[in-house]
Amino acid sequence: MKTFNVPEFYRSPIISKVKQFRKVQDPRKKDNSATVLDFGNVKYYIARHFGFCYGVENAIEIAFKALEENEGKKIYLLSQMIHNPEVNKDLTERGVQFLQDTHGEQLISFDVLTKDDVVMIPAFGAPLQLIDLLEKKGIKTEKYNTTCPFVERVWKKSEQIGGSKHTIIIHGKHTHEETRSTFSRSEKHSEAVIVLRDMAEAKLLEEFVSGNKTQAEFESTFKDKFSKGFNIKKHFEKVGVINQTTMLATETEEIAEYFKQVMIKKFGADKIKDHYADTHDTLCYATNENQDATYGLLETDADLAIVVGGYNSSNTSHLVELCERKFPTYFISSAKEIDGTTIHHFDYHNKKELTTNNFLPAKRPLNIVITSGASCPDSILDDVMHKINTLVGGTKNEGEVLENLRSYNS
Repeated sequence: MKTFNVPEFYRSPIISKVKQFRKVQDPRKKDNSATVLDFGNVKYYIARHFGFCYGVENAIEIAFKALEENEGKKIYLLSQMIHNPEVNKDLTERGVQFLQDTHGEQLISFDVLTKDDVVMIPAFGAPLQLIDLLEKKGIKTEKYNTTCPFVERVWKKSEQIGGSKHTIIIHGKHTHEETRSTFSRSEKHSEAVIVLRDMAEAKLLEEFVSGNKTQAEFESTFKDKFSKGFNIKKHFEKVGVINQTTMLATETEEIAEYFKQVMIKKFGADKIKDHYADTHDTLCYATNENQDATYGLLETDADLAIVVGGYNSSNTSHLVELCERKFPTYFISSAKEIDGTTIHHFDYHNKKELTTNNFLPAKRPLNIVITSGASCPDSILDDVMHKINTLVGGTKNEGEVLENLRSYNS
């Protein structure tokens, strides 16, 4: 796989050696067990896969290249390039300005843009109407388009199944930048598009697919989540499921299988190919790997879990969701959230920040699961472990620990 020119300050002495160890020890990526970092008084179980993915490293390389090549010019990002506050802060401190926030609300008017300005497209992509608006202003976006290739693969699938008259069901968060971008392309290629957040909404939609509820009820239930002109009597003859790449992969697969069974019940198993599109290949490899590795963390006997990433990061929130199944879990953006024995963390369910005192159990050795989202620099994980080591005290030398790396199953 291609390697990218990512700034050295995002790298990490500890994590780099951990990743290299696992690459050599498990080259075929068959072992999803945690890597064990044993500092004596505290032992870390680090996920097999975590941190920067292909799409994020691609975006960071392009963004810093844009800064290097356009000194003196105004440089804008359509919205946050990735959902990590430290990376976005690094860009704004170097002069990059955001035109919109993550929900598409305007921060800087498009009226100020000129054809000499540089506008970067974020890793999530951008809705077609915004691309068209920039092009009408004479702004070329191709050179500094950081859209993730795996997001673009979803778009190609939407074009394919939309061209065969399938209604497109998007498993995603309808306000998320990536889902808005995917929706705009799906709407271009298909007569009907709808966004579902989860399995609960899939079951609600089934009532309309099966003809048990009315058009008016559909429009009320899924307000702002479907394309113009969606007709439940016309547009549930053929369906296909695609996804926001950062959703829980297992849930996307569950939703897709659910609608396959719905269509079998409606039209018969012998006719399913005429009414249902197989779209399993839109799942992102990095999302899958990080989530599978988090399941591996659940096999450990840890006292708590720490998940590091941006609070608006969808893929990170799903890692938190998985860890919460077994451990007391703290979702933090950086080591700055640890203040002595107090931790400031994020409740993604209720979208609010919490404060927990004495978050570290008194027992020794202390066992901690740790992972991070796809947009989180490895250096931040290093900072978190260093801070906890200082709090715990009496930890082993870093060099000694790295010489004794092992996987949890070894």
